[in-house]
Amino acid sequence: MQSIFKGAFDDTRDAFNQVFPILFPGGSGSIHLTDPEHLLETGIEVTVKPAGKKIERLSLLSGGERSLAAVALLIAIFKARPSPFYIMDEVEAALDDANLGRLLTIFQDLRESSQLIVITHQKRTMEIADALYGVSMRQDGVSAVVGQRVVTKAEQASA
Repeated sequence: MQSIFKGAFDDTRDAFNQVFPILFPGGSGSIHLTDPEHLLETGIEVTVKPAGKKIERLSLLSGGERSLAAVALLIAIFKARPSPFYIMDEVEAALDDANLGRLLTIFQDLRESSQLIVITHQKRTMEIADALYGVSMRQDGVSAVVGQRVVTKAEQASA
């Protein structure tokens, strides 16, 4: 159990070191074990320092920065132990336009090897989708689902 945990943590730390600079250009961040001598009882600490700021504690970051740091850790876990699909619920809701663009770059990378199901209200996130499903409530209180497959320019040309 200890060797499996240590291997997974090391892989996640390596992936975090790759993902973090994409989401926080010019910043620095790391994850480390709080008690590396006792792997089955240790915690994991995330340290984030956005470019131009002296803040290192997550509690002192803005809401968008905290959200982005959490997503950086989540994506690092995804990359360390890949899965065929991921479901994310409004992970980009607190992000400004610039940070959203960086996250969408990460999404594009993830979708090379996995299917992403992203619940979102962000138009830019919807624009990179292969299919869209909208859910709304009718006047009688029943949810209605509308689906739309997005056709790429290459698919249009071959049709």
